[in-house]
Amino acid sequence: MQAAPVRATAIPSFTTALRAVESLLLSSGQRTARRNAWTSVLEDRRRAKDRVEAQRVLEQSVSRSLSVHP
Repeated sequence: MQAAPVRATAIPSFTTALRAVESLLLSSGQRTARRNAWTSVLEDRRRAKDRVEAQRVLEQSVSRSLSVHP
């Protein structure tokens, strides 16, 4: 008697599972809107990080100028 063949099934990642649920619950227009909104959030965060870095560089350059030219 032969054993039944065993199928290897990959366990989906959390992201894959979330997207599957999202596709069931939301229409394609809502999915697009959510993805666009998330892209905007990520871009806003990147710009905020860049602003903080620019501020830090400016403050360092001003403090160096003041210490060189009292």
